[in-house]
Amino acid sequence: MVPAELFTGAPRAALTPLTALFVHGSWVHLLGNMLFLYVFGAMTEERMGRAQFTLFCLGCGYLALLGYAAANDDSTQPLVGASGAISAVLGAFLFLFPTARVTSLLPFLLFLPLRFPAWVVLPFWVAVQWVAASRAGAGPGVAYLAHLVGFGLGFGYAWARFGRRTRVRSTRAPAPEGENKP
Repeated sequence: MVPAELFTGAPRAALTPLTALFVHGSWVHLLGNMLFLYVFGAMTEERMGRAQFTLFCLGCGYLALLGYAAANDDSTQPLVGASGAISAVLGAFLFLFPTARVTSLLPFLLFLPLRFPAWVVLPFWVAVQWVAASRAGAGPGVAYLAHLVGFGLGFGYAWARFGRRTRVRSTRAPAPEGENKP
C-alpha cells in the first residue's frame, strides 16, 4: 500500500490496505507479528469466536493502515504488514483480560523472563510506540502510527462489543496445603 496512491479514487487502490496485511518486509517482521499473535491471539480468538476474530483482524488491520495513510497522505513509501491488526489484538486483549499474566523478557535484566499483568505490559508497549511514532522520520521504517491506531481500534471494539459485564476477572488461588495459616 502506498499512502499517496490510496486516495486517488482508483478502485484498485482501495484494496491495497487489505492485501498489504499479507505481505511483510522480512522474515523477522513476519515472525515478530506471529509471536505477538501467538501470545495474545488465542485467548482473544476464544472469546470472540473464530469467524468474528478473523473479521476483527482484517477490519482493524485495514483501518489501521488507512489511518496511517490519512496521516501521511503524501508518502510514496510502500507500507506492508499486519502490525496494525496484531496491535488491535493487543488492544482487545487488554480490555478483555487486564489481569492476565504475560511473560516478558527484559533485555536490561539479561533477558530474565518475568510475569506481569497485561495492564502493566501493554500500556508500556503503547508508550514505547507513542515515543517511537513521535520520533519517526519521513524515510523507510516502522509505521508506529499504524500500531497505535490498531491498538485503539482493538480496545474500542472490545469495549463496544463486550462491555464491562464480560470482562474476565482473576481471583486469587487458594494457598497450597501447608501454607494456610491456622
